[in-house]
Amino acid sequence: MNIIIQSTLKTLQKSQSLLNSLTDEQLCDASVPPYHSSIGTHIRHILDFYERIFELNSENQIDLTARSRNTDVEEQCDCAKDYLDLIIDKLNAISFDMDKTVSVIDDLGLGTVEIPYTYGALLSQANSHTIHHYAIINYIFDRLGILVNDSEFGYNPTTPKQATVK
Repeated sequence: MNIIIQSTLKTLQKSQSLLNSLTDEQLCDASVPPYHSSIGTHIRHILDFYERIFELNSENQIDLTARSRNTDVEEQCDCAKDYLDLIIDKLNAISFDMDKTVSVIDDLGLGTVEIPYTYGALLSQANSHTIHHYAIINYIFDRLGILVNDSEFGYNPTTPKQATVK
């Protein structure tokens, strides 16, 4: 299996762990300022990004702006787990040519643009994007008083580790 897929699956396993430990109420709690987003909205957003990667159209385009935004995923742990399992199954089943170029449609803030990517670059971006959202989720965990039993959750692998003070 390709190292990019392996890394992605390792990152997504953290979603499985957190969904197994949350209640539906915790998943959809949007009480934390300043953005009032929930853990569920971030999980749904992460999975929607991956879902789009599998939706190559006949013009060799992947439209990242055409996400499904299923609110059940944001509010129900079982629904989020099912969506996560679907994405993981697709990642395990598909064989991407990581060097193949695809045209990605995205909105960078000034309207949609079309950007050439390789599948490898797009999956790498998805993995980094996931870790970025894990960091936001980690802030929400902290404010809600939810303990995460993963000292690396929300940290990029390249983040320097703090030395332990003795």
